[in-house]
Amino acid sequence: MVPVNWTNSTLKNSNVVFSNIDELSISNVPVGSSRFWTHIVMAYAFTLWTCYVLKREYEKVASMRLHFLASDHRRPDQFTVLVRNVPPDPDETVSQLVEHFFLVNHPDHYLTHQVVYNANKLSKLVNEKKKLQNWLDYYQLKLSRNPSKRPSKKTGFLGLWGNRVDAIDFYTSEIERLLKEISSERDKITSNPKSIMPAAFVSFRTRWNAAVCAQTQQSRNPTIWLTEWAPEPRDICWDNLAIPYVSLTIRRLVVAVAFFFLTFFFMIPIAFVQSLANIEGIEKAAPFLKTVIEVKFIKSFIQGFLPGIALKIFLIFLPTILMIMSKFEGFNSISALERRSATRYYIFQFVNVFLGSIITGTAFQQLDKFIHQSANEIPKTIGVSIPMKATFFITYIMVDGWAGVAGEILRLKPLIIYHLKNFFLVKTEKDREDAMDPGTLGFNTGEPQIQLYFLLGLVYAVVSPILLPFIIVFFGLAYVVYRHQIINVYNQEYESAAAFWPDVHGRIITALIVSQLLLMGLLSTKEAAQSTPLLITLPVLTIWFHRFCKGCYEPAFIRYPLQEAMMKDTLERAKEPNLNLKGFLQNAYIHPVFKGEDDSENEAAAEECEKEPAVVPTKRQSRRNTPLPSKYSGSSSSSLPDDTQKMLRP
Repeated sequence: MVPVNWTNSTLKNSNVVFSNIDELSISNVPVGSSRFWTHIVMAYAFTLWTCYVLKREYEKVASMRLHFLASDHRRPDQFTVLVRNVPPDPDETVSQLVEHFFLVNHPDHYLTHQVVYNANKLSKLVNEKKKLQNWLDYYQLKLSRNPSKRPSKKTGFLGLWGNRVDAIDFYTSEIERLLKEISSERDKITSNPKSIMPAAFVSFRTRWNAAVCAQTQQSRNPTIWLTEWAPEPRDICWDNLAIPYVSLTIRRLVVAVAFFFLTFFFMIPIAFVQSLANIEGIEKAAPFLKTVIEVKFIKSFIQGFLPGIALKIFLIFLPTILMIMSKFEGFNSISALERRSATRYYIFQFVNVFLGSIITGTAFQQLDKFIHQSANEIPKTIGVSIPMKATFFITYIMVDGWAGVAGEILRLKPLIIYHLKNFFLVKTEKDREDAMDPGTLGFNTGEPQIQLYFLLGLVYAVVSPILLPFIIVFFGLAYVVYRHQIINVYNQEYESAAAFWPDVHGRIITALIVSQLLLMGLLSTKEAAQSTPLLITLPVLTIWFHRFCKGCYEPAFIRYPLQEAMMKDTLERAKEPNLNLKGFLQNAYIHPVFKGEDDSENEAAAEECEKEPAVVPTKRQSRRNTPLPSKYSGSSSSSLPDDTQKMLRP
């Protein structure tokens, strides 16, 4: 497409401000030219290739997800559902009501349950106690290094004023006081019915039972006894479980309105930033700045780096704001919080970085021409100017994309933060470990950021193909760097089994449709009316393809096949017929603040129980490994019939 675009002189013969790169775009093709058929054919080629790759990837990811769920070791969330909106009963507590309901409606399947407590205040007390304990450890360590001098501190704000007291005695007494408050708060929560939320984690004897309960309606009233798969214990957002279910809809409406204003409020600074992307445009709007702007260093800095850097600064605080908004909505898992935050981050970037850059930049750049031309010519001017924003996006890819990947592998920001913490905040070895913690990958920011480059690549693939090499370099670098970081650097906070993929697929489809609509609008200004029917077909086919993929593959991400659950249960019963499943599940969903420091033995036992049983070789073709007898004792679950045991015996 570059020769097709470049071998014209349309821009040279016009009054539009342009650069050499713009001559390689579709803007340089004359009005009504037959060369536009090249762009239409390439639009079909990009669309068909993108759909082919998406289908292949969706099929692969769905298969991997089902394989992971079928082959993964035993986890509490495989047997547990979260029940919400439990109806009030004057004669029974929530715990009694849950037990009675599931014993009646799931008599052979129900195993145990754990009610949800509003323990937010207790959680704050426990966290405060941990901080004080850390200070006590610090001063005890300080005393051990210099036994001749006991450490002291002032009792005022940040230790800057107040009475000077013995530090060890002070923190010991404070911790004792907090322990009493914690004990009192625990007793208050467990004894006060108002502290028990109308929700519970209900565990079943098999995965099949849990799958049936999680995916069916439990009551004739569809607003009560709502069931869903329980998140894995480390993925739970415990604070949000205390939010009443009836308030979730109101919260989400409030957040939706707030997000709308947040998105369009940012258009103001974005408009100013984009006005800096063109030197000639600034000089026309403010002639008195011409002498300053023409200085070589200032001119290159403003035109090359300032727009991208300014955008990056505006976006630094955005992820934190979006996560706070998602948490306010009341999602009960960290993975759900990150998925919603990622969706909003992508929408924000689409509106402000992509649309804002095109619309604002075009209006400012062509302001003088708009004033001195007829209204009929304005659509043509916009059509010519939109692909000319490729220059800005090339700069943005280099500043934000390439430099971001380099910063990711260097990790300068975490290094600086670590040394600042080490100098000012680290007091004990625990503080040092916390300061060195690399954290998680951050799907809520990384994934939508990468998808912005998918959007740019798809939109400009036909309009201004010179942008594609910069995109390819970014993805090549990002693949190598993030693969290394995920394997060797970041911690895994939770396991969602590829739950992000349907959102990723949907956003790529959106980018594809945007690119098709943009090309359609662009060619309409080029008097290529004969191409309209062919271009209208593209979005229709893309939407049909998206619905096809949703129907074929998305159920694997929403529902758990009963066949897979039964296969896993059958194999587990054959391998461990005496497994004490109730002992494995009964403490899995207890709020962390109710687990005392003496629970280490229970946690170790749970970790041991999660391990797969040892295996020994076998000659059987269908299963190369046969488990050793279970080393766990306890109440035996229902064993397989003799015929089935004979079938499973090697």
